[in-house]
Amino acid sequence: MKETLLQSWQDDAWPSVKSSKPPATGTGVIDESAFNTIEVDKVFDAVNHATTTIGQAVLFRSLTQPSDNIDAIREKQAAVEELGNNPALKESIERIVQQAAGHENNFYLLLFGEFLGSFTTSRDPHEIDGYGYKQYIRGIRFMLELVDQVQSAETPKSAYLAAIFDKIKAFADTRAYSLMKGPAYITEYGIQCKQDRHGFSMAVIFKPRIIKPMLLTMIFATLWIMAHFAPPDMDLSIPTQSIFFSPLLLLYFPIVGGFDRDSCIIPLRNEFKKSPEVAETLDAVGQLDELLSFIKFSQSFGHPMVLPTLVDSEHHRINLADAVNPVLGNQNPAYVGNDFVLDDDKLVLVTGPNSGGKTAFCKTVTQIQLLAQAGCFVPAKSATLTVADRIFYQVPEISHLDDGEGRFGTELKRTKDIFLATTAKSLVVLDELSEGTTFEEKMESSSNVLNGFYRKGNSTILITHNHQLVDNFAKQGIGIPRQVEFANDAPTYRLIPGISRVSHADRVAKKIGFSKEDIDNYLADSK
Repeated sequence: MKETLLQSWQDDAWPSVKSSKPPATGTGVIDESAFNTIEVDKVFDAVNHATTTIGQAVLFRSLTQPSDNIDAIREKQAAVEELGNNPALKESIERIVQQAAGHENNFYLLLFGEFLGSFTTSRDPHEIDGYGYKQYIRGIRFMLELVDQVQSAETPKSAYLAAIFDKIKAFADTRAYSLMKGPAYITEYGIQCKQDRHGFSMAVIFKPRIIKPMLLTMIFATLWIMAHFAPPDMDLSIPTQSIFFSPLLLLYFPIVGGFDRDSCIIPLRNEFKKSPEVAETLDAVGQLDELLSFIKFSQSFGHPMVLPTLVDSEHHRINLADAVNPVLGNQNPAYVGNDFVLDDDKLVLVTGPNSGGKTAFCKTVTQIQLLAQAGCFVPAKSATLTVADRIFYQVPEISHLDDGEGRFGTELKRTKDIFLATTAKSLVVLDELSEGTTFEEKMESSSNVLNGFYRKGNSTILITHNHQLVDNFAKQGIGIPRQVEFANDAPTYRLIPGISRVSHADRVAKKIGFSKEDIDNYLADSK
């Protein structure tokens, strides 16, 4: 079971949208290296239309820790479809989420705010001044009103949405909800809710307000008794009583307010903060907002969007028609889409000149796979794929060289880790192989690695300038050779059959101003 967002926030000063972290290599769908290379942060920015902090955090978690459970993803897709087909339900959930967006910070302030002291004024939105009554009332109101709204809303039919609603409704039967609803009792056994009370026992009833009518009545009654039953020689007239009463009032506020803060509000907020039921209810709100974010993303993207058809298979398969990069194609109608099929063939070898679109295409495939496993729409006219148990994307990482191994050894270690972690249901992208060694050794090592992945049975895409390597595999009838298309010395950003044997290095050098002519000019100008 995934860690709730509230659990991930326990050590933070304030709730963070990006608190979720990718798991270690081989223990989740993507690891940290794939997270960075696939540019999950940018995918999140493109998809994110959530209005609540918890909704954005749930969306980020879905992309950082995508599901590999085909049934769970299908249920999520069914929930998205239900919202699309039931405008009344969608509007009802939008109202719930809008209300949550307006008040969730009150709850976070209660849980994470810093108490300043009795006679201070807060200047930061994360600070709590006074004794915390106002913040407590506003904070618990967020949760109580959330339950009321969901209880009065139309019950969804899809399993995923119904489970979310049931989770929020079930919060009404918890101890945390009972304490929020009140009364809360301060006893010798600690704080108790109404359901905890059995029989009669001494307790202080916590009311989140500084004015305590019963306590003030007792104070006035004590003064009245003193005035009427004092010895005759004592002068306890009204002016004399005020001498005792005024300082008593000055002590009343810090004593009562301090007691409520230290013995009631702070213990209660600590209990709410650690409550699994509170955490699950918050996550449920985020899940509602995430579904709405998917729909808004599909409506604003600017290209055809579909919920992919998920198929079960012994090895990874993917079939995309007119697929567009989720980041680069966002609100960019000129972006060129590509078809891509990887079915019984398990290896694709992509060649082409620099700046031709090879990397953008491979990121399109991996980002679409990621979105699909988050339950989201994907930018394509049609999409059919299997759920990948692992998604890897290896690129040269010169800044992470292992001591004593050099570039070749460091990259080979990463490739080995990927190889050992993959199964036939994995999707792997390799951007060049065996860099940092001689051409002959590169050919041998690359061939060994690719043959290993091919025999393992997962989907593997290789980006390479090494057309000789691709030639060798083509002669063996292994793999699908694809190249990026160029027309009039410019990339069309389409992937077509074939093997590219040019790099267009001079074109790239001229584009960045470092061709042979540019170097000659720099040297001539420096004389």
